[in-house]
Amino acid sequence: MGERFAADLDLRRELDVASEAAKQAGLAIMPFFGGDVVVEHKQGDEPVTAADRASEKAVLARLERAFPDDGILSEEQNDHESWVGYRRCWVVDPLDGTRDFVAGREGFSVMIGLMIEHRPVLGVVYQPVAKTLYRAARGVGAEWVDAAGQRGSLQPTARVPPERLRLVASRSHPSQRVADAKEHLGIDDELKIGSVGVKVGLIARGERELYLNPDGNCKLWDTCAPEAIIVEAGGKMTDFSGAPLVYDDVERLRFDRGIIASNGACHNLVVSRLAPVFGVGA
Repeated sequence: MGERFAADLDLRRELDVASEAAKQAGLAIMPFFGGDVVVEHKQGDEPVTAADRASEKAVLARLERAFPDDGILSEEQNDHESWVGYRRCWVVDPLDGTRDFVAGREGFSVMIGLMIEHRPVLGVVYQPVAKTLYRAARGVGAEWVDAAGQRGSLQPTARVPPERLRLVASRSHPSQRVADAKEHLGIDDELKIGSVGVKVGLIARGERELYLNPDGNCKLWDTCAPEAIIVEAGGKMTDFSGAPLVYDDVERLRFDRGIIASNGACHNLVVSRLAPVFGVGA
């Protein structure tokens, strides 16, 4: 994306619409929370529920009404191909952290991202239980908003030494490779939670410094909104080689070279320290 294009970008309306869409989706989800949820399984043994579908319906209705000319890539839709032809495309995970949701834990979220020219420029992550909103857009800034309407800027920490980093990891996808990375870096502070968006939100807010997913199980809808938020806040998200994530290949919805999200300050050091562990090079 060119500098002139970025300078001309005004995404305040898009950010407000996406924020309200995420909150409406949260309202659609909550009647299912804490009850006997019927769980189906789609390809890859990933769980899906009526709450996922209700959330998606709420989000898509709002986005399609406000931005009828934009493309949409949403996890629960069957069409995962036509989005690539759009200059502007919304990327939706209507219920990220479904396993936490099914288990009655609050570590799930609604995630809505916007790509322009196949780069994330806007992200919204909303936690329906806590009613916490993380949101950011290129050139607008990054902020959190709580249930009482209080808000503050998102600002990651500047911690660099690996042994001082606080890791946030997946609760529902335990990984020996993450354990190996944690040991190699000398990290002993780890928090486990479901949603990628919540993990990255905690880094952006300065409550954690590092998220590692070396297993290649994240897809575009898992990272688009979180990447927009963490980058605008001053952090960084790449694959395990340190290369930018690719969002323009319809054949590669999954990031098979893993995901590293960080406060930015520690990122290059973490990438270089882990390269010999995972045999990944730039």
